[in-house]
Amino acid sequence: MEHSKTKTIRVMEKEYQVNCPAGHEDELSEAAYLVDRKMREIRQGGRVVGLERIAIMAALNVAHELVIERSGRNKDHSLGISGFEERLQSLHTKIDGALTGASRHLSHSETDAPEEVMD
Repeated sequence: MEHSKTKTIRVMEKEYQVNCPAGHEDELSEAAYLVDRKMREIRQGGRVVGLERIAIMAALNVAHELVIERSGRNKDHSLGISGFEERLQSLHTKIDGALTGASRHLSHSETDAPEEVMD
């Protein structure tokens, strides 16, 4: 059974005590940073007033990004895990091919090179 820990996070100059499953503290910190950044962007835009409204807009923005990510409509910005693995495999194949071609070229050029004649 995983135990939870209380972690202090900071969002918009306010500290919050949050229960977090053991081993997930880094993810919580990253999430808090993302929320803080989104809220600051919205506040700096100047069109939304009030901390609660800023928080709702930030939550909607993050949720919208998640929905796009899950639906696969964000192919320009993110490949997802399977897409990333496919792209990585494709790059690996290309690198192998390039290295194989380069080693063949080097071995042929070494055997095809004229011998130097010493006078």
